[in-house]
Amino acid sequence: MIKYITKKILYGILVLYGVITVIFFLFNVLPGDPATIMLGQRANKEAIEAIHKDLGTDRPIMEQYAMYLNDLSPLSIHNNSNNKSHWFLNPEKYSWTPLFTIGNNKSIVAKLPFLRRSYITKRRVSDIIIETLPETAVLAFTSIVIASIIGIFLGIISAIKQNTIYDRLSLVLAVLGMAAPSFFVGLIIAWLFGYVLADYTGLSPTGSLYDIDVWDGEKIKLKNLILPSITLGIRPLAIVVQLMRSSLLDVMNQDYIRTAKAKGLSMWSVIIKHALKNALNPVVTAISGWFAGLMAGAVFVEYIFSWKGIGYEVFEALTKNDLPVVMGATLIFATIFVVTNIFVDIAYGVLDPRVRVK
Repeated sequence: MIKYITKKILYGILVLYGVITVIFFLFNVLPGDPATIMLGQRANKEAIEAIHKDLGTDRPIMEQYAMYLNDLSPLSIHNNSNNKSHWFLNPEKYSWTPLFTIGNNKSIVAKLPFLRRSYITKRRVSDIIIETLPETAVLAFTSIVIASIIGIFLGIISAIKQNTIYDRLSLVLAVLGMAAPSFFVGLIIAWLFGYVLADYTGLSPTGSLYDIDVWDGEKIKLKNLILPSITLGIRPLAIVVQLMRSSLLDVMNQDYIRTAKAKGLSMWSVIIKHALKNALNPVVTAISGWFAGLMAGAVFVEYIFSWKGIGYEVFEALTKNDLPVVMGATLIFATIFVVTNIFVDIAYGVLDPRVRVK
């Protein structure tokens, strides 16, 4: 089991390294000069050169790549003496624990990854992510819970009522849910329930988890969660319905299910006590993958509903060409994907020894 877990973790690290490499080189070939973005109308030759020197963008691309890896790595090498060097252990960048020194002026330290600073606000990207990620996590979690509960129930009904009007209707709704783009569905839902039917629903087309009241300060507004979570959950709901239906139909044809029926058990007893556990395996896999996907895919939904999560920040950063924020958020999304998949693989290995053998 230890060998299996170690292999999965190493695979995850290799995937993250590949993602980091792609992110760095992809965003470094995009048009746009960070110095011009930061300086705006104050840009002149001397100021631009100073910004390039401060950011390290005046150095060869491979040296920039090495500095980026060093900033992100939890174990990194730094210069202790030359505070003009980009390899200097700058307390404004890093929170570290020294491990041991190399030579006279270099040391290896354990530290938190440094995701650089925003070109626009000059804030640490890590601070922006820490501030906005919880709201995106709440939105994604609520969406996947709604999609799971409704999707599993509709999938069971569709399997039991195979080839009836209920089955066909659920499949039509599932196809529509997968085909409709989230931003289009979001606009329709915001317009219909936030404007047209606002007097009946009491919902607003825009709003975040926290609203600022002049007298009471920040207040949690859970009703603002309803429309964006439904919008974000429509596509995974469609997937869960189809997976639950096909998986349950396959399980219901197994010999042990026929035996349970022959003993005189009711249909619901057979499903709940015998079939559902095995039928849920592919559904759980899909749900775990979709949760990570919803964290990354909430960009347009958050912008439409003005939900102040990390997706909203990414959209704003894209419009302003604020690349460090986009790069940092992309890396966080990739890390969530990798960590989620590692936990799912380990859980499968614990539950089913045949997976470890393979």
